[in-house]
Amino acid sequence: MEALNVISVIALVLTMFYVVVISSFIRGWKALKPFQYQQHQPLHVSIIIAARDEAANIEKTIKDLLAQDYEKAFLEIIFIDDHSTDNTAEIIRTYEAQGITLIQLKQSNTLNSYKKKAIETAIGNARGELIITTDADCRMGPNWLKTIVSYYQQGGYKMISSPVVYFEEQSRFERAQSLEFLFLIGMGASTIGNNKPSTCNGANLAYERQAFYEVGGFKGIDDLASGDDELLLHKMAEKYCNKIGFLKNHDAIVYTQAKPTLREFIQQRKRWASKSTRYKNKSIIVLGILVWLFNLSIVLNLLAGIILLLFGSAQAELLQAMTNTMDTAKISGGQQLLYLALLQFCIKFLIEFLFLKKVTHFARRPKLMQFLPLLNILHIIYLIYIGIAGNSGKYSWKGRMVR
Repeated sequence: MEALNVISVIALVLTMFYVVVISSFIRGWKALKPFQYQQHQPLHVSIIIAARDEAANIEKTIKDLLAQDYEKAFLEIIFIDDHSTDNTAEIIRTYEAQGITLIQLKQSNTLNSYKKKAIETAIGNARGELIITTDADCRMGPNWLKTIVSYYQQGGYKMISSPVVYFEEQSRFERAQSLEFLFLIGMGASTIGNNKPSTCNGANLAYERQAFYEVGGFKGIDDLASGDDELLLHKMAEKYCNKIGFLKNHDAIVYTQAKPTLREFIQQRKRWASKSTRYKNKSIIVLGILVWLFNLSIVLNLLAGIILLLFGSAQAELLQAMTNTMDTAKISGGQQLLYLALLQFCIKFLIEFLFLKKVTHFARRPKLMQFLPLLNILHIIYLIYIGIAGNSGKYSWKGRMVR
């Protein structure tokens, strides 16, 4: 029983830690004041999109970018074709007369991060004072660009993270992804609200061209396939600690699609998790490990409780048959672990409900909350797996094996 008491104390400490973490997210999200567009001054902007094998999606993205309510003389749109094997480049080229610039990446040496090389190449050719990156399968409304520029000019930021939301889901699996993704977007936003930036999404990211060079660009992080967003954010935050903003405005949302299959979803999340050990701020790594341990403790308590309960029941029946007595110590020990796992899960569900209720309201997707009970269960298993798999080797992305 003494060992069970130690396990219980550790589990409860991890649970309280998790409550503190999510509570800080709630505070950080609340600290971010909604931004209302008023006006903007003309500013030279370069929108950069790295594309590989996006023939099925890229035309919609191009049309959305061309439809921006922004002064055309101050807007530059650059696509970098990253060795596509389909007709992505040909589709882009048909829009050159409308002001679209195409750069074709010609990299003879094998790289681990072609995307960083593509973005870096485009920035080297860009004329804009403000660089904005998005993805070749994203959609945005006509007020997207001017809202970002207005926020940049009013706040004097060096880097701006803006919201990304899934849309046009075709299945329950994709809708569940939408809720999980909103958790990640809300988490990144809240850390910026707490002035401790930790994560962002390159599908909707803006930064000063000069600031990019002042922090050394992707130097030091260019050996990793992922991290053109988060790792750059950390470099920016280290130099410009109070000049990182999150644009809390619905017009600033960029929309993209969830992964249709479990395999694609896992590969994407492994890619995202692969950069976690490269964070310069070690406190973020420690926080991530403790969150991982909290989720692991729920599973271990559940499994140990079931095993102990079954083993204890069998042993108790044998002892009762032999001695006509009943030893319930192991049964009560199993029950204790099961109750502990249930308590941890309920607390996790409640605190995440309070956080996600606010984030889904901002995204105008409150109906996604119906997936929270099931997602909460699956999320525990997913986090444990991704925490290991994302930092344990190579994975496939865009037809390439990277790490």
